Amino acid sequence: MPEISGLWPVGTVKCPFCGADETTVADTRLNDDGDIVRRRRRCLKCEKRFTTYERAELRMPQVIKKNGSRVEFDRDKLAASLWLALRKRPVNIEAVEATITRIEEKLLALGEREVGSEKIGEMVMRELKKLDKVAYVRFASVYRNFEDVDEFSKVISEVSLSPQPLGH
Repeated sequence: MPEISGLWPVGTVKCPFCGADETTVADTRLNDDGDIVRRRRRCLKCEKRFTTYERAELRMPQVIKKNGSRVEFDRDKLAASLWLALRKRPVNIEAVEATITRIEEKLLALGEREVGSEKIGEMVMRELKKLDKVAYVRFASVYRNFEDVDEFSKVISEVSLSPQPLGH
């Protein structure tokens, strides 16, 4: 990339005022969280200044459903499943949002382009087990497709032995 006065590279960001292709970066800063880059730019043609923002675009893996079809990961669908299991449970919104974020981070950390819905279901179950035992049993009954009371009893015994969750 060519440089101007040896300091800042010339960018290929178009000027929003005159449409010129060459701009120079006058200043670069990170936001407080360190995940967004703010750049002050100057157009080399019209000399006007403007700001651009850069953020990493992270692509969630596609979800392979049990029937073999593929769908885009949907944060809202994940949230709806969690809220259904947590219906009328004393769990705060921040705890649920943090749970969704942890699941998304784990999916991204896999580095896979595709992930089976079963794997996501297992992640949800692990998180719900820590968050709320009743919601865990509810989700497990649907996810594992319980067919008799013995399966419920087994899961209830399992969660009865683990410590009380902290999401309340």
